Amino acid sequence: MGGSGGFLGKINPEDFIKKIRHAEEQSTSAEFNGEINNIINKLLVKINDRPVEDIKKHLGVVKDAIISEIESAIDLIYGGSTSKHTYVDGLSDIDLAILNKTELADKNPNEVLDYFYKRLKERLPKTNISKGKLAITLNYSDDIQIQILPSLRTKTGLKIASSDGENFWSNVINPNKFAEKLKNVNSNNNQKVVPIIKLVKSIISGLPEKRQISGYHTESLAIEAFKNYKGTTYPKDMLKHFFEYASKKVLTCIKDSTNQSIHVDDYLGSNNSTQRQIVSDSFAQIARRMSNADAAQKSEMWKLILE
Repeated sequence: MGGSGGFLGKINPEDFIKKIRHAEEQSTSAEFNGEINNIINKLLVKINDRPVEDIKKHLGVVKDAIISEIESAIDLIYGGSTSKHTYVDGLSDIDLAILNKTELADKNPNEVLDYFYKRLKERLPKTNISKGKLAITLNYSDDIQIQILPSLRTKTGLKIASSDGENFWSNVINPNKFAEKLKNVNSNNNQKVVPIIKLVKSIISGLPEKRQISGYHTESLAIEAFKNYKGTTYPKDMLKHFFEYASKKVLTCIKDSTNQSIHVDDYLGSNNSTQRQIVSDSFAQIARRMSNADAAQKSEMWKLILE
């Protein structure tokens, strides 16, 4: 009953050491992943601490101010993210105001925008209101900013300004179709896609303006990124997946399911345009920074990305 080998008798010492180190790395990795996911979840709590009720009150005041000009309510939203729960403070998510006045039927979007702007200025004289190329922006003393995109109800449905310019109406749009797609993808991913969209918007808002994309485009990319997603639903993994996927997908056009225009991202130009390559490069850099932070297991590196 010689005990020459004992417990390690048939195990190569180097292999044994490697197994121990591998187990330690897995333990460290799990601890690190948990730390980063906790950091991300805390950021989501901060993002979710948004003044949605105050925004709704402001929208209600706007509606009441021009009630004779609007059918239904301003909270019948197409682009605005408050109703889709993807709102992130500071980003220009646009709410849809539906005008129902036959005398506007023959006017172009810019004329309707001007009409809407004048009515709001008359009825809300104490509010800081400005007119942009496509939308009206209202800045309130409580630091809330709301952007409203006038829409015209026609016999065939709703129309908004075309992406081709403020003097042309879009095709008839379907405001609910896109929201339904987002809802389904979110549901299929354990309700985690909407929180990821909020985080992505927050990260993108820190980029130079020419490297940013619209909120609607962000949501469209998220739908594409997660409709067949097979990874974990931990926020860190989903964030990395989004930017890795989006860095490639942003190079090609995404069809617009609402029929507002041919593509969601016409504003970036044709496939592989210079502007698309600029955005793609930014997203790829973010994805690499996330991978590098994981490789180094440095939470500070992740915090710099998320801030």
